[in-house]
Amino acid sequence: MTDTPPEHTASRLVAENATIGYDKRIISQGLSVAIPDGSFTAIIGPNGCGKSTLLRAFARVLTPASGRVLLDGKAIGSYRSKEVARRLGLLPQSSLAPDGIRVADLIARGRAPYQGLFQQWRASDEDAVARALETTRLTDLAGSLVDELSGGQRQRVWVAMLLAQETPIMLLDEPTTFLDIAHQYELMELFRSFHAAGTTIVAVLHDLNQAARYADNLVVMKDGDIVAAGHPQEVITAELIGDVFGLRALVVPDPVTGTPTVVPLDPRTAPAATAPEKE
Repeated sequence: MTDTPPEHTASRLVAENATIGYDKRIISQGLSVAIPDGSFTAIIGPNGCGKSTLLRAFARVLTPASGRVLLDGKAIGSYRSKEVARRLGLLPQSSLAPDGIRVADLIARGRAPYQGLFQQWRASDEDAVARALETTRLTDLAGSLVDELSGGQRQRVWVAMLLAQETPIMLLDEPTTFLDIAHQYELMELFRSFHAAGTTIVAVLHDLNQAARYADNLVVMKDGDIVAAGHPQEVITAELIGDVFGLRALVVPDPVTGTPTVVPLDPRTAPAATAPEKE
């Protein structure tokens, strides 16, 4: 038995008829999508379909060639950079820490949007860093060099820096890439806890089963277009998996969570199907 989909409030982050890409290469044209406030939204789709491009437009890393991205009802380009950074934070696909920097010092950089010429480090900044260290279980490593940590620990440091930024919206670009399965699920549980505390999460994910398990809203992309959006129970079907990913699969309930689980089938012999839920 699955949980009832949560009720979300109006969208704070919206793309309206946006055409986005890199230089003269257009990835998505006339794209419109609203991120439900308070949701855990996963953007899924095959490689090269425009997932990360859309996320970068939401983060103001890319500026639409036409159309617009709205943040709290205003064009995101109309805000000062620090104001955007107080409202949303981005965890990119890959990040490089400066040589010789320690964990607490890197996490403290998440407080940059709150610093100014006449407003330097305050007790509230110290508290935010301490909370981020505790939440990500890095307190004991606060004085360690970042480049001496394991891959999973380093990713938690970047997440802690994002957490110290204290934004109501978090954008995550393939956050579990290069992590082993245990660290992947550890990180996804951490994001689930942020979502439970009220943060809107928007994550580009490759693992369909992780997306269906953790997200309550899916945005499915193919060839730069959005082909489906909604709750995983409504979106994840064998037909969609076949059409979007070219994969014959069975969709069955996860035995633990009841969320849709994609089971690949032998493409030479097995028809695509969605298994009925057990009563």
